[in-house]
Amino acid sequence: MNIFALLTSAGINIGICALLLSLYSVLRKQPGNVSVYFGRRLAEQQNRSLDSFSLERFVPSPGWIVKAWKTSDEEILASAGLDAVAFVRMLVFSIRIFSIAAVVCLFGVLPLNYYGQYRHHVKIPSESLDVFTIANVEQGSRWLWVHCLALYIISCSAYVLLYFEYRRIAQMRLIHITQSSPNPSHFTVLVRSIPWPEEGSLSDVVHNFFTKYHASSYLSHQMIYRVGKNDAEKVYKKVCLKANMMDQKHCPLKYRSGLCVEAANTSQLSHDEFDLSAKNKDLGLSDSTTKLQECAAAFVFFKTRYAAVIASEVLQSSNPMSWVTDLAPEPHDVHWSNLWIPYRQLWFRRIATRLASIVFMFLFIVPVTFVQGLSQLDQLQQAFPFLKGILKKKFMNQIVTGYLPSVIFVLFLYTVPPTMMLFSTLEGSFSRGGRKRSTCYKVLYFTIWNVFFANVLSGSIISQLNTISSPKEIPTQLAKAVPRQATFFITYVLTSGWASLSSEAIRLFSLIWNFTKKYIFGRKNDPTSVPSFPYHTEVPRVLLFGLLGFTCAILAPLILPFLLVYFLLGYVVYRNQILNVYVSKYETGGRMWPIAHNTTIFSLLLAQIIALGVFGVKKSPVASGFVIPLLIFTLLFSEYCRQRFRPIFEKFSAQDLIEMDKEDETCGRMDEIHQQLQSAYRQFSPDSDSSESAEDDGSIARDVDVKDCSN
Repeated sequence: MNIFALLTSAGINIGICALLLSLYSVLRKQPGNVSVYFGRRLAEQQNRSLDSFSLERFVPSPGWIVKAWKTSDEEILASAGLDAVAFVRMLVFSIRIFSIAAVVCLFGVLPLNYYGQYRHHVKIPSESLDVFTIANVEQGSRWLWVHCLALYIISCSAYVLLYFEYRRIAQMRLIHITQSSPNPSHFTVLVRSIPWPEEGSLSDVVHNFFTKYHASSYLSHQMIYRVGKNDAEKVYKKVCLKANMMDQKHCPLKYRSGLCVEAANTSQLSHDEFDLSAKNKDLGLSDSTTKLQECAAAFVFFKTRYAAVIASEVLQSSNPMSWVTDLAPEPHDVHWSNLWIPYRQLWFRRIATRLASIVFMFLFIVPVTFVQGLSQLDQLQQAFPFLKGILKKKFMNQIVTGYLPSVIFVLFLYTVPPTMMLFSTLEGSFSRGGRKRSTCYKVLYFTIWNVFFANVLSGSIISQLNTISSPKEIPTQLAKAVPRQATFFITYVLTSGWASLSSEAIRLFSLIWNFTKKYIFGRKNDPTSVPSFPYHTEVPRVLLFGLLGFTCAILAPLILPFLLVYFLLGYVVYRNQILNVYVSKYETGGRMWPIAHNTTIFSLLLAQIIALGVFGVKKSPVASGFVIPLLIFTLLFSEYCRQRFRPIFEKFSAQDLIEMDKEDETCGRMDEIHQQLQSAYRQFSPDSDSSESAEDDGSIARDVDVKDCSN
């Protein structure tokens, strides 16, 4: 592939991006598309006033870019939460580090690569891209120290930026925990694998156990019931009907899940009155029916945050498979259907889904090999002789080798996130945030393997019948293979990067569905049907491009300008989508950032290992020797960050929890918090089933009282 073919691919993608972003700036101004491009504002009941007709509505404008760029992190934190801020900081880190890498490598490394060998250079548009890679540098060249110096500058800059970003996100997480409004999940423990009693109900077992062993801190509990959606609706209607009748006698009353609870005058009720068996009798539900519906899981409420954390950390029984405790997720973060899964099945589910993910990952090598075959014209003409005439045309040759392989590969990759989400659901995570993080890990491993390693191996090693006979040869093989695949990586950034951002902005599928729903089915827009941000697809994409940037920085510096444009465009597009389109249904407190940090460390190590192999192939022992201390320092830096910052994202400190508890007790808020706990987790609310099955479609959980139910 030559420079002209690369410019052809870049021109096609630039045209597509410009067209889609111009269409977006026009379509977002149309009143009929408000639910597509301003779903978040509709959910927050911030109606946009649009004129019936205005010429400005049909003229593209960059106003949305300016507004997204000027929005501060504090505004994003207030409107979208810490998870959104952590994602934006990933983009900020990438912009900073690759700006440094672009300056160093384009002005220091690229000229050395181009003039690395004494050869006759043709015109730049006709030059092969291999001329601009480190493969063009002579063996034993005395200028390889420049590449080593560039690697040191990039690595040390990454250490500094990573440290400050990690520290910043950790501080924001601590502030989020200590200064936000009281969170029900801080007082609640999810208990699973409750032993089945010979007599009585599981609710009695839970009450007796925690009254006996946690008498000073136990508040109450709520059992979890296994019901289908239709059964839940029947139970909900029966609860509402009975509660409405009781409301006419004892006003006011409030509905809560479990089955039903008198939430008015809660302070006058003892904790024993929250027992579900008594309520079931009041509602006309038999004990036998309740026992059939009860699961061996419950939410247990404690009087203080510290007591809840202690109960979640210690073993409750000498049998580790019984009375398993975890801190409960936020109420809107609960994945109700997975709470029904027996705890003893979870280990098998995890093993099965991980094996399925690995099998799926290796099966994907088939389309990867097919795509790489398109870039090998000789092999393609031998396999399909009728294409010889077509491929002789210069323009078709450039399209097939420079644009088509990455487009086909991107289309195959669209099947990955839904498949991995299915695997993560079957895995049994009890929170939606945990399910998304699990999906994020799976998609990340999948894309790194298939986009980077599988392309490198299938495109360079397999085609030349080279095999890796021992681990010692891995750096050498990667050093030979990665520069040859730099062409594919550059076109992949163009097609999967630039084009994906423009399609994310215009939201074509949502736009078509909105038109179909409104004008064909005659349905009105539902302001509560707002999607949540797809972290499980966008975080792996950003981190993958970061890996490509680190590994190719000194090997093929031409990729850096295209990557920098991607991150700058992504910074604007994602901030716009977070502010206007997506709604935060639950908050994990920035727990996506450790994934980004660990992946960046892996990318640095991989880049340094490949550089070590390259310097060895180029017979530069001095440069190779200087890379080894850099590898050691990267591992030490990673371990320091793991010890210094990682525990903040995994555990709560006793100091913060006790101070928060004392503050609430001093201010007299603790009784109010205890009352709110009784109605926090609602299994049978009308939104719990629909929102769980359509999380990504965006139903928003709302508090439902008896008056709303009766209406």
